[in-house]
Amino acid sequence: MQANNKYDIAVVGGGLAGLCLAIQSAKKGYRVILFEKEKYPFHKVCGEYISLESWSFLERLGVPLSMWDLPIISVLETTDVAGSAATFALPLGGFGVSRYKLDHFLYKLALQHGVEVFTQTKVNEVLFENDVYTIECGTGQYLARVVAGAYGKRSNLDIKWNRDFVDARQKGLNNYIGVKYHIRYNNAANTIALHNFYNGYCGISKIENDISCLCYLTTGGNLSANNYSLAEMEKNVLSRNPHLKKIFNEAMFLYDRPLTISQVSFSNKTQAEKGVLMLGDASGLITPLCGNGMSMAMHASKIAMQSINAYLNNSLNRAQMEIDYTNKWNKVFARRLWVGRKVQQFFGGNNTTRYFLKAMKTFPYLAKNLIKATHGQPF
Repeated sequence: MQANNKYDIAVVGGGLAGLCLAIQSAKKGYRVILFEKEKYPFHKVCGEYISLESWSFLERLGVPLSMWDLPIISVLETTDVAGSAATFALPLGGFGVSRYKLDHFLYKLALQHGVEVFTQTKVNEVLFENDVYTIECGTGQYLARVVAGAYGKRSNLDIKWNRDFVDARQKGLNNYIGVKYHIRYNNAANTIALHNFYNGYCGISKIENDISCLCYLTTGGNLSANNYSLAEMEKNVLSRNPHLKKIFNEAMFLYDRPLTISQVSFSNKTQAEKGVLMLGDASGLITPLCGNGMSMAMHASKIAMQSINAYLNNSLNRAQMEIDYTNKWNKVFARRLWVGRKVQQFFGGNNTTRYFLKAMKTFPYLAKNLIKATHGQPF
């Protein structure tokens, strides 16, 4: 492929999974193009806690985490709807860093390695014909031998391709909204707190520069019951938990307005769609209470790189590449997502959360095993 618009690999979406895949691909000498609908740097709805399983991978990629003076998180504090608390050690632990900082650095790293990045560019369609993909967007048409979809929780492509999770009838796992703030607040730097409220939960943990990320997930029903006003919902629902009431009353909020996302889906997703390999939230979304979506996205990029590299070197055909990636992805992540969905059922309820946390406190080995089940190993 020698024409200017022909690439070995095209990546749709420039979050953690997409950027990490693009950098790995460029390092191997492939010609790579990446499309991102936003302009770097930008904030994203995200809990901004990353499991330490990702630390060495990011440093190998070229991210100088050790020089960033980031908070290392080793304690999980949880509270039920009434504010009763339980505290647990995190066997592996994690660190806090904003997507604004990390994604922007990865973007610059991708450029340094020769990735062609089109920002403020929305991909409208990906078509496959004669063993090559055509990516259609506002800046033109581009050809690629392999396409990876790393565009997040939901996109116009999901709807156009009629992916199963888009079906509105699956309300039980689809009808969630996410809200994020950056705040100044005197919370412990080594602790991630998870505070429950009716039909939702809210996490708070430190990131860089002594800023805290405050991010919560709740149902669309909670919002509609409060006149579709976040402020009313935070006052009438979230603040029934005294810990959240204290945060909302005392914290300095750094955004002019919160970041929000709607129609968040925890339904099962396919790892390949229309011949496109799916990474990150596009391939499956772990519940935020498990705090490992970012690590999973980066790990998925490493797995995808292995399968793509084998295909481009003629060790696998196209169908085998999709099967290889899907099998590896499920081996690493399927159980984590399943456990996360099961645990989520016990959160956001007046009684279920209280009894669940009581059981976790009474049987510490149960808490330890559940935490381990939602964390991976360094990769």
